[in-house]
Amino acid sequence: MGMYALEEFGARYAAAWRSHDAASVAAFFAENGSLTINGGTPSVGRAGVTTAAQGFMTAFPDMVVTMDSVVPVTTGARFHWTLTGTNTGPGGTGRAVRISGYEEWTFGGDGLIARSLGHFDDAEYQRQLTGTGS
Repeated sequence: MGMYALEEFGARYAAAWRSHDAASVAAFFAENGSLTINGGTPSVGRAGVTTAAQGFMTAFPDMVVTMDSVVPVTTGARFHWTLTGTNTGPGGTGRAVRISGYEEWTFGGDGLIARSLGHFDDAEYQRQLTGTGS
């Protein structure tokens, strides 16, 4: 994928997150693609990715995801993002968070994400979410 196409793909992916339509996020993944967040259990297939995305969208009804950059790497691309939102979903803390991270994308032959490994500083996320810690 060329740089222009990669930037366009990343911009549309961030817009899908902002749309609060979890299925539109999953549409960027291959039919059996996977999303793994911070080394956790992979969310596999579009239904699994939809569920994972919906979890964030429910927890942060005002969530905004922006693309900071997208960088080609030998295995695919690295998508850098920033998430802002207030945890006012069911059982939420009412606290605002601003966290940055990245996803390591591997693309399938169909041009969609076959595997995404997501990374962010969970300790910082928990600190902002709960107001505790250092």
